[in-house]
Amino acid sequence: MSTTSSTTLERPPSLAEVMRRRRPPRDINKEAAEKITPLDRLALWITIRVGSMGFFLIVFGWTAIWLTWNMLAPASLQFDPPMAFVFWLFISNVIQILLMPLIMVGQNVQGTHAELRAEHDLEVNVKAEEEIEVILRHLEYQNSMLIAMLSKLGVSVAEAVQPSEH
Repeated sequence: MSTTSSTTLERPPSLAEVMRRRRPPRDINKEAAEKITPLDRLALWITIRVGSMGFFLIVFGWTAIWLTWNMLAPASLQFDPPMAFVFWLFISNVIQILLMPLIMVGQNVQGTHAELRAEHDLEVNVKAEEEIEVILRHLEYQNSMLIAMLSKLGVSVAEAVQPSEH
């Protein structure tokens, strides 16, 4: 704690002054939702669904059934020749080609939202830092007032902080 006298410290701002300077918090989710186009929403929806275990299990099950059927079913019932699996490869590649850019668009939308959240977090942290500074200035001001009171009473700070001997 500083031993600065009360005459050298300026009075810190009041709570009312601090509250008056305060801006209302932004609704980041609303801001992000307003910027998303319908096509971006579709890409985001696909990105979320494709990036799930449910989608993985669907693709895995579809692949297992397809390959097993075309390897083990009677030759007359097989529709994709075993070991080449041309039709399966074609469908898999089409799915990959279509999903890749959609997932990238969805990730870009998610990245934009993450940037907005990070920007908002910075704003909140700056506000908190300013308010903490005001609190510290109030504490310093109170400390200087207490020291001034002690000196008017003729008590040294060392005497005041010593535990009483009762």
